[in-house]
Amino acid sequence: MEKDNLSLVLHSKGDIRLEQRPIPEPGADEVLLQMHSVGICGSDVHYWQNGRIGDFVLQKPMVLGHEAAGRVVKVGSAVTHLKPGDRVAIEPGVPREMDEFFKNGRYNLSPTVFFCATPPDDGNLCRYYKHSANFCYKLPDNVSYEEGALIEPLSVGIHACRRAGVTLGSSVFICGAGPIGLVTLLVAKFMGASQVLISDLSADRLAKAKELGADFVLPVKREDVPKDMAKRVDGMLGGMPHITIECTGVGSSIQTAIYTTRSGGVVVLVGLGAEMTTVPLLTAAVREVDIRGVFRYCNTWPMAISMLASKRVNVMPLVTHRFPLEQAVQAFETTRQGIGIKVMLKCDKNDQTP
Repeated sequence: MEKDNLSLVLHSKGDIRLEQRPIPEPGADEVLLQMHSVGICGSDVHYWQNGRIGDFVLQKPMVLGHEAAGRVVKVGSAVTHLKPGDRVAIEPGVPREMDEFFKNGRYNLSPTVFFCATPPDDGNLCRYYKHSANFCYKLPDNVSYEEGALIEPLSVGIHACRRAGVTLGSSVFICGAGPIGLVTLLVAKFMGASQVLISDLSADRLAKAKELGADFVLPVKREDVPKDMAKRVDGMLGGMPHITIECTGVGSSIQTAIYTTRSGGVVVLVGLGAEMTTVPLLTAAVREVDIRGVFRYCNTWPMAISMLASKRVNVMPLVTHRFPLEQAVQAFETTRQGIGIKVMLKCDKNDQTP
């Protein structure tokens, strides 16, 4: 095996560097992967620009990246379900202990969970990376590496739609047409939503939403009044939506979500914004509008792989830019500037295919 393990490392706020790191040795329950495709997430950029997200603060250099797929090159002694050559998608959140959250199937809520590229845990924007074999999922032949990497954001949409209770005939309003809003759109339609309306500041992102199957798109401005927005949504859908999925984290958008959702409906908060936000809570309470939070995802990879293998869900239009790992800093700058939708880094210098 070559000795090149080029890695993108965040050293401190504003300081990302490409540098060589040792190729890790997998433990008994782990596999060593040659990374192929890794998407850049908004959280990666946020750590780069701010050095922290909420209580997760960078204390030491950390490899970025968590939307990833690669090829198994070595397996630990206890691994039986994977072998060298297998193509896999990586679930980045791995429980460290069998606590109450693990036992009831909500391991994403465990306070000790390992998560790629969340301090202090290293991510996988590198040539070679080791990971728990139980959280590596074999990809069918008709699912590409890039689709495998996009399972991570797709999983956020799956988890959000499950939390919302999207089902046949649901009318859904999605606030925000960034990558997470767009995958949530794909999942909502897949799960049987009859009408999906999506809003955004960007005309280009709304055009992409229309391409991906949105029934209605709603251009918004920062100065829009939430109650007025609710009336516009009502008019476009011919009634208030059963479900609103808020993907921006912006206070005014959360207010719009609560005013917009019909009585007895559900608001799901996906976007992360300010810790303290002013919302019309009594409006939700007296109309029995449930407000539900989302933290990442759990138990979603098998469903996502089935969705992609069926070819009834196409995530590939989300990828608008591709860079070799050697140009990772330029790729991050492209994402920071809000150019395109999803930027994908290609980590295998001998295979730059999607």
